[in-house]
Amino acid sequence: MKKNINAITQNLDNKERSIMRKKICLLLIITMGILPSLFAQKQVSLESPNGSIKVKIEISNKLYYTISADGDILFEKNNLQLNLNGSNLGENPKLTKISKRSINKELRPIVPLKYSIVKDHYNEVKLDFKGNYSVEFRAYDEGISYRFLTKFGKEIEILDEEFNINFPQDYKLHLQEAGGFKTAYEEPYSHKLASEWKNNDKMSTLPIVIDATSHKILISETDLYDYPAMFLKGTGKGLSSVFPKEPLEFGEDGDRSLKLLKEADYIAKTKGIRSYPWRYYVIAKEDGALLTNTMSYKLSTKNKIEDTSWIKPGQVSWEWWNDASPYGPDVNFVAGYNLETYKYYIDFAAKYGIPYIIMDEGWAKTTLDPYTPNPKVDVHELIRYGKEKNVGIVLWLTWLTVEKNMELFQTFADWGVKGVKIDFMDRSDQWMMNYYERVAAKAAEHKLFVDFHGSITPKGLEYKYPNVLSYEGVRGQEQMGGCKPENTIYLPFMRNAVGAMDFTPGAMINMQPNVYCSQRPNSASMGTRAYNLAMFVIFESGLQMLCDNPTQYYQNQDCTEFITGVPVTWDETKILEAKLGEFVIVAKRKGQKWFIGGMNDEKVKDLTINLNFLDPNRTYNMTYFEDGINAHRQAMDYRKKQTNVTSGSSFQISMVRNGGWAAVIE
Repeated sequence: MKKNINAITQNLDNKERSIMRKKICLLLIITMGILPSLFAQKQVSLESPNGSIKVKIEISNKLYYTISADGDILFEKNNLQLNLNGSNLGENPKLTKISKRSINKELRPIVPLKYSIVKDHYNEVKLDFKGNYSVEFRAYDEGISYRFLTKFGKEIEILDEEFNINFPQDYKLHLQEAGGFKTAYEEPYSHKLASEWKNNDKMSTLPIVIDATSHKILISETDLYDYPAMFLKGTGKGLSSVFPKEPLEFGEDGDRSLKLLKEADYIAKTKGIRSYPWRYYVIAKEDGALLTNTMSYKLSTKNKIEDTSWIKPGQVSWEWWNDASPYGPDVNFVAGYNLETYKYYIDFAAKYGIPYIIMDEGWAKTTLDPYTPNPKVDVHELIRYGKEKNVGIVLWLTWLTVEKNMELFQTFADWGVKGVKIDFMDRSDQWMMNYYERVAAKAAEHKLFVDFHGSITPKGLEYKYPNVLSYEGVRGQEQMGGCKPENTIYLPFMRNAVGAMDFTPGAMINMQPNVYCSQRPNSASMGTRAYNLAMFVIFESGLQMLCDNPTQYYQNQDCTEFITGVPVTWDETKILEAKLGEFVIVAKRKGQKWFIGGMNDEKVKDLTINLNFLDPNRTYNMTYFEDGINAHRQAMDYRKKQTNVTSGSSFQISMVRNGGWAAVIE
C-alpha cells in the first residue's frame, strides 16, 4: 500500500505530497470500512417499533434468521431459499446493498372485519444480493414477515421454495393435517409436540399455531399471486415447507372437479420481475392478540377496484343446511327447491333486514348449465321479487362450470344477481390460485361479490379484490356431527385470525356432543344456544350466513332479533378474556353500539369482565343471553336478561360446557 501511495504522489512537492497522502489514506480507511459492512456483512438486525420483537439475519453459506420476543429466542437459525431452474437464491449469498426504512401510517379497509382504521407501523430492511434478487424483512409489534423479490428479464421456473424453521425446544403445535394437496382445508385440528410430528406424517395447511410457552406464534402467508399455497411438514425439531407442483394436463372427473393427469417438475412458472408471497409470524404474548392481529391485511396488495360503493357486506339466509323446508300454519305450499319456498325465504329476510338469500345447488336445471334455471324455481321472478323486497339473490356454482363459462358474470349482472358462491376448488396449486384471481377480477368487472367454498384459507386476494367477501376453508357447521366444539373453539385463534371465514352459524336446534344426532331437514349443531348466538359476534365474515330454517327463527324471535342486529363489519375490536383452545370473550363496536360474544370449551367457566371500554360519561342498557341452568344437558336452555351498565361496571359471565354468552350494549 505504501508503494502505491508513493507512486501516486511522486510528482508532487513535499507539502502537496503530504496532503495527498493523508487524503488517500483517509479514503482507503473509509473504503475498507464500507466494503466489509456492505459486501461481506455477516449480520443484520431489525426490531419492532416498540423493541419487543427482534429478528437477526445471518448471511453466510445460506440466509439464516433468528427471531426473539421479550428476550426469549423463539426460532433459531431458520433458513430461506428460492430454488430456480438454474440457480438457488439464498445459497452462498453475496450482499450488495442494505436499505432500511420505518413506516407509520393508517389504513382503512374496504371491508373492516376488525377495525375501520388499521395502524400500519413497522421497521423494514431490504437486502439486495448479487444475482438479481432481494429479501425484505418487516418487524411489527405484532410479529415478523419476509418475502423474496426477483429482477430477471424473462420468465422463470421455480422448482421449490425452502421455508425451514428450527425450534430451540419441543414446542406444542396446533395443525390442520391434510391427506394430500387436494383438500378443502376442512380437516379437524390436531395437537401434538414437535418431536411427534415427523417428515413422513401428513402435512399441514396454513395457518398453524405454535405454543412456545412464553408466546403463541401463528404462521401463515399472504399477498399470494401467480404462485402455489404453502404447506408445512414436521422435521421432529422444526418445520419445513412443501408445495404442490404446477398441473399441466387435466382429465374429466364429473361435474365439479378435474383429474390431474400430468404435473410439471416446478411449483411455478412466473414473471422474472416480481415480489413473492409474504411469510409471516404473528407473535402474541397474550393469546387474545392472535385474534386482533391484522398482519395479513397490512402485508397484502391493497384494493384495485376503483368504485367500491356497490360492495355491500351483510348477512344472508341460506336454504341448503335446513333443506329448504319451512313448515307451520303460514306455509300453505309444498316446501322445497321451488318458487314458493324461495319467496318465503325472501319474505323472512325482508322482515329482519337481511340483505341477501343464497340459492344453493338446485336453482339451475343442471350444475353444468348456469344459464338455464330450474323451471320450478324461476330465478328471474325471484330476482324481481327480491328487488321489490330489498333482498338480493346469490347463486351457487361449481368452479368448473364457472371456468367453462366465464361470460356468466355478464349474464348474472344483466339478470340482477348480487353475488356468487363458488364451490369445490379443493386445490391450491399455481393454476388454481390464478383461477381465484381471475374469478375475483371478472366478478368485480360486473359488480358481483364472491363467496368461495371448498376453498383455501384467505391469502390476501380479498384485499386486492374486496368483492371477495368470504371463504370457507374451515370445518364449519355444514359438517354436522363433524363440527365439534372442541375443534370450533380454536377457530378464532387460528382460521379466523387470517381472514374472513364462512362457518355458517345460526343453528336453533342445539345439542351437547354426547347426545348429538342430526339429519336434514332438522339440522342441529353442537354447543348451547348462547354459544350459537355468540358466533355472530366472534366469527368474522363479510358474508355471514344464517344457516337455519326461517320457521326456527320465527319460533325463536328474541334470538333472531339479536342475530340480525349484529353487524358483519366493525369499527373496533377488544379481547376481554381469551385462552387458546379453551375460551374467548370479545367486545366489538359498530358506531355507538357494543356487542360481546363468549365461547367456551367442555369445562365450566366463571369469568369477570370489565366494561371500561365504554364511554365514561354515559349509562348503557345491556341485553344479554346466557346459558340456562340446564344448558349443560339441554343445550337449548338459555336466559335473556337486561341491566344498566357503565364504564365502571364489572360483570360475571358463567358459561357451561360448550357454552356461550352474547350481549348488545347501547
